[in-house]
Amino acid sequence: MVIHTIGALVPLSRPGWVEAGRHLLAGLELGVREVNASGGIAGQPLALEVRDTAADPDRAGAAVEELAGLGVAAVTGEFHSVVARAAAERAAALGVPYLCSSAVLDALTERPADRVARLAPAQSHGWRIYGDFLLAAGHRRIAVATQPSVYWASGTRILRDHLAPHGATVVEFDMSALSPDALCGELVDHRATALLLLVGHPEPAVPIVTSVRRDARLAGLLIGAPAGQPELPGWAELLGDDGAAIPFLRYLPERPTPLGRRVGSALRERLAQVPSFVAFEGYDAILVLADVLRTAVQRTALVRPGALPTRAADRAPTGGAAPVPSDMWAAVAGGWSGVAVEGTRGMVRFSRAPGIGVWQWVWAPVQVVDRDPADPTRFRVLHTG
Repeated sequence: MVIHTIGALVPLSRPGWVEAGRHLLAGLELGVREVNASGGIAGQPLALEVRDTAADPDRAGAAVEELAGLGVAAVTGEFHSVVARAAAERAAALGVPYLCSSAVLDALTERPADRVARLAPAQSHGWRIYGDFLLAAGHRRIAVATQPSVYWASGTRILRDHLAPHGATVVEFDMSALSPDALCGELVDHRATALLLLVGHPEPAVPIVTSVRRDARLAGLLIGAPAGQPELPGWAELLGDDGAAIPFLRYLPERPTPLGRRVGSALRERLAQVPSFVAFEGYDAILVLADVLRTAVQRTALVRPGALPTRAADRAPTGGAAPVPSDMWAAVAGGWSGVAVEGTRGMVRFSRAPGIGVWQWVWAPVQVVDRDPADPTRFRVLHTG
């Protein structure tokens, strides 16, 4: 039997954000189940071949190479931006199509890459919207607690460049050199009105929040988390009431579509908790790949009958690695420009956005939300972009 296999990159072990990985995988698996329930790809089933990245760029690159050797039709997934960049670079080098579901780093590849596409909005788009929220709320003295990382450095630069023309300043505090208590003293000295958490979760984000909330000198300080740390239930479980009223970026529409409501219910049942936007990104990734695969199967069958993607185990022995389905890879990647798929968060179409070297959905919906202090399990929409 021909099986159309998608390689999936997911952080499922530490130091990866395992909770985000669980949600991403739930969305991917639900998408595959529903595609197969509706007839699969040209009557043949769709399957996932999952690899745990553990938030390790080298491990992700090696996984892409392994999956390409197995003859997957495409690769998708990954949550951590630096890890997704490594995966995208390796996929581009090998020629295997890669649909990035969740990472936002603008420079996903060093050079333009025709075989790479992305659903999540670029960091420069979402974080500028977050900057607009800060300005509208009257914040002009902004501090960022950060750690050494391309992703955090990029976010700081985007915010500084966007806010400076409006008279706002951004001061950085390196949390590899400061304790949370020492950070509180620096925030007082700099008279910051907002602190943004550009750091990992749960460490050191959770201890920072706890220290700031306990410091009476910082009672009026806004804590923000543009990278979305408060989105997942583990945040509320660790911080309780202290985790509320911390605005973050969320890639969901203000009002869910009918498809979004149905999928949201199915994801909630699957996860036994409220699904995050990451779960919807996983589901939408499968919808898009199923669409391009259906077209690609038709194209490759017309060009060379029998040129269908299979798992290595389904092929005749070759005495070496599984043959690379180059016709299929070219056909899948050639379909990015023609995508028009009704996803859970709106119509997905890819284009070439200025400054973005991959095919990009312009754009997924962007909200600034927080957890309601009256009920931290509920979310409040504070700003939309």
